[in-house]
Amino acid sequence: MADTLWTLKPWWCQPWSIVLTGLAVIVGSWLMLHRWWISAPAALAVLLWWWLFLVLAPAAYRQQPNDHT
Repeated sequence: MADTLWTLKPWWCQPWSIVLTGLAVIVGSWLMLHRWWISAPAALAVLLWWWLFLVLAPAAYRQQPNDHT
């Protein structure tokens, strides 16, 4: 097993690209629409996406048994 989940992922699925994409969605939503009632749910969805991919997925990967030793 690789040391971290991120060594297995392509460049477009790295933490920096996930964060930048999420920020672009939030900022882009606000700049294009200027509607908090659209941007707020978009921000909530991004926060949930970040929690899933930046917190839960790496934690689950670390907890997997190492079968390759």
